[in-house]
Amino acid sequence: MKNRLVIGLDSSTQSTKAIAWSAAGDMVAEGRADIPMSTPRRGYFEQDPNAWWAAACTALKEVCAQIDLTCLDGLAISNQRETMGYFNHDFSPAHPAIVWLDNRSVAEVAELAAKIGEARFHEITGKPKDVTPGHSRILWLKKNRPEMMQNAPKILDVNAYLTARLTGEAATSWASADPSGVFDIEKKQWSSTVLEAIGIGSEQFAMPVAPGTLIGEILPQAVGQTGLLHGTRIYAGGGDGQCAALGVNALGKGRVYLNLGTAIVTGSWSETPQISKVWRTMTSPTGAGYILEGVMRSGTFFMDWFVEKYVSKGDRSATHQSLQEAAQALPIGTDGLLVCPFLTGCMNPFWDMNARAAFYGVSPDHDAVHMYRGAMEALTGEIARTISGMQDKGLEINEIIAVGGGANSALWRQMLVDATNLPMTLSKSLEASSLGAGMIAAVGAGWFESIEQAAEAMSATGERFQANPEAYENWQSLLTRQQRFNDFCCHNPLAD
Repeated sequence: MKNRLVIGLDSSTQSTKAIAWSAAGDMVAEGRADIPMSTPRRGYFEQDPNAWWAAACTALKEVCAQIDLTCLDGLAISNQRETMGYFNHDFSPAHPAIVWLDNRSVAEVAELAAKIGEARFHEITGKPKDVTPGHSRILWLKKNRPEMMQNAPKILDVNAYLTARLTGEAATSWASADPSGVFDIEKKQWSSTVLEAIGIGSEQFAMPVAPGTLIGEILPQAVGQTGLLHGTRIYAGGGDGQCAALGVNALGKGRVYLNLGTAIVTGSWSETPQISKVWRTMTSPTGAGYILEGVMRSGTFFMDWFVEKYVSKGDRSATHQSLQEAAQALPIGTDGLLVCPFLTGCMNPFWDMNARAAFYGVSPDHDAVHMYRGAMEALTGEIARTISGMQDKGLEINEIIAVGGGANSALWRQMLVDATNLPMTLSKSLEASSLGAGMIAAVGAGWFESIEQAAEAMSATGERFQANPEAYENWQSLLTRQQRFNDFCCHNPLAD
């Protein structure tokens, strides 16, 4: 495998990254391109699927120009999840793709839950009643764009669309299909129950296949557009969250994966599809088992919002650094200040898109530093309660593997290890989703016997941080107070 390469093509919400990886998990070359997003109305988030393809082509051309393409053994895609596109027979868009951030279909979420049964839907798809999966937006389009939905034969996730443009085959990985809310996570097929409730057929979706499956070779017309060589093989990858968990080797070893990004994702592997409102249940990118995943829609976004709106519109990075340095001097509990962090709605544990953020207990002694630390403590508390909920269900968790911009904060790292009483190790790869896709391609190319073996060989960790036992005791009191406050905020009739 010396000098052999694979590409992990990570088509995320805001950009596409094409990264060439070695068998040791070293980043050899990369290409990048932005993906624009439109907001035609409040709560609406859309993208042009042509922009997905254009960004993929730009990123691939950049990376291909930097490597010996005769050494390339294949490519797999990691994709933004829940975002669905609507296409004609020739894969031209029939309607703008509706992004996972979109909130237009709240009424349809309730309608489908009533038709299917909230518990039954959760059992089939692994997803609690929530607007994030794409199923409710499909129903919204059927009701509001009936002619388009009648004429548009294909409903494809990002992975399926890019694969179709590369190979001519509209196929998708189980780990890309299941975030849609239309996929049966145990049977590994489109759910007839959900399809019937929406009023569509399985033939409109891509063919679901196991991660690592060879989908095909690149089409002649795609060779010139991407810079790839004739014969380049395309393998089924997975959703970006699952691929990131794979990229840091957080599957099946008592590890919990923590992405401290714009949204915060906390995931742990399970052999069986355990169902709980503490998490949503996703299929594993290994093809075996499941990932139990807690999600906070506003993670570092909450901190950035506070800084920009109430502190400074100047150098954001410098302002964060100054606030964190000052916040280190404050005690756990921030002198009585409590914060509910659900700025853009709540996924686990309340699954309420109407939930909103709140600051409580503000006194004349509190300033911007208190507010900032209180917000960081609130986010930390949600992560700690998610991990605790997983442990209560019998999951063995003895280590946190962290990635994302928030993991660069010394203050936040210490909060997290103290609140959970778990050590934290930083992943050396800042591009875990692309690396996870690269691992899948490496197995498809025959480098390794299994995806698990690829994860062992291609992942690497860096610095390790330990909890302070005395701080852990103080955090337990704060976690209890936070929970009571969040319960009040999410069940308070004044919020209706």
